[in-house]
Order: sequence, then structure tokens, then C-alpha cells
Amino acid sequence: MTHYLAELYSPKPQWLALDQAARLQFFEAVGAGLQALSELGVEAITLGQTDATTLHGTQHTFLALWRAPDAQAIEALISGIAASGWHDYFDTINASSAQGDFPSHLAQLIAA
Repeated sequence: MTHYLAELYSPKPQWLALDQAARLQFFEAVGAGLQALSELGVEAITLGQTDATTLHGTQHTFLALWRAPDAQAIEALISGIAASGWHDYFDTINASSAQGDFPSHLAQLIAA
């Protein structure tokens, strides 16, 4: 069953202190790990800057939405992100879930 990961993240002071060369070096290392995740079926749906004007929006600066074929691939993604040192540089909130539909979600909300 398809699973999803939503990340919200903002740069920490450690990131802001890096020069452009160090930032590029970090992303080269991150990019090298993405190939293995791609082979697991992990794909980025969208990556971008959040809209600060959104009603009830987040304080986080960026978002990433990922899709994977199963929970194990999402777990590999989350573990790979952590292993990259990402959390040293970015304050991150993760939310993951199996694919759902509106009626099922309404039932979850009613049951809550």
C-alpha cells in the first residue's frame, strides 16, 4: 500500500553559518543517498518553500512531500534523512501515513 511522508523544515543557525561551498558539499552527499531510495520506489512529489500567507500556515520555511510503495520504504527515507546529518542543520517535523480516502478519514475523525 502506498505511503506518504510530509516534512516541514526550517534552517537552524548551524546551516546559516555554512558558506555556499559547504552547503553544496552537504547536498552532494545527500544526493548520493537518493539513488538507493529511488531504487526502493521513493519519489519526491513536491519540494518547495511554504507560503507564509496561508491561513493557519506553518512557521516552517520549507516542505517536502514524498511517496513510496510501502511503510518500509518511508522508514528507509526517514532513516536516510537522519543519517545524512539533516537534523543538525534543519528543524524538521515529519508526518507519515498510508494512502487513504475521504470516507475512511472521516471514519477516523469520528472515532477519535
